[in-house]
Amino acid sequence: MIGRTIVLLLLIAILSVGGLIWFDFLNVIDAKSVLAPLYKHLPFIPGEGRTQPAIGDDDLINLDAERLAIMQEAIMLREMELDTRQSEIDSRNDDIQRMAAVLQDRQDQLDDRENTITSQRNEADNKDRIVEQQARYLTGMPPQAAVGILNVLDDQLAIDVLRKTEDIARAEGTASVVAFWFSLMEPARAAELQRKMAGRPSSL
Repeated sequence: MIGRTIVLLLLIAILSVGGLIWFDFLNVIDAKSVLAPLYKHLPFIPGEGRTQPAIGDDDLINLDAERLAIMQEAIMLREMELDTRQSEIDSRNDDIQRMAAVLQDRQDQLDDRENTITSQRNEADNKDRIVEQQARYLTGMPPQAAVGILNVLDDQLAIDVLRKTEDIARAEGTASVVAFWFSLMEPARAAELQRKMAGRPSSL
C-alpha cells in the first residue's frame, strides 16, 4: 500500500509538472519563476525558461515618459480636432456674413424701391391735388377767362384739368362746364383736346 501510494503521488507530481510546463508553453499561464530551474537543469524539456524581467529605476522613468508621450499625443489630437472645429466654425461664420451681406443688399434695394414708389405716389397725389385745385379755380372763373388759361396750358395738363373738372361735377352731382369751355375755344384746339381725351393717353 505504501509503495502504491508513493507511485501515485509521483505520478500526480509528474502530471502536475507536465501540465504546468505545457500550459506555460501555450502561454495559458505564466509560470516563469517556477519553471526556470527545470528549463535550466532538464535539457530534455523543449523550449527555454522564461523569466520576468526586473524593472529598474530607469525603466520606471521610461514608463513615465511613455505615459507622458501618450498623453501629449492625445492632447495633440484633441488640439487638431479643436482646430478643425474652429476652422469649420470660421467657415460657417464667413458663409453667414456673406449671406447677411446679400440679404442686407436685397433689403436696401427693396427699401430704395419702396422709397421710389412712395415718392412717386406722393408726387402723383400732389399732382392730383394741384390739378383738382386748378380745376376748381377755373370752374369758379368766368368761362371766357378759364378758356384763356386752358389755351396757354400744355395739352396734357389741360386734359388733366378737364378730366378732373368732369370728375368733380360727377361726384358733386352738378353739370360739367367742360362742354361749354370747348364751345368757347378755337375749333382746332377743342378738336385736338377732345381727340386726346378720347384716347385717354397716360402721357403725350
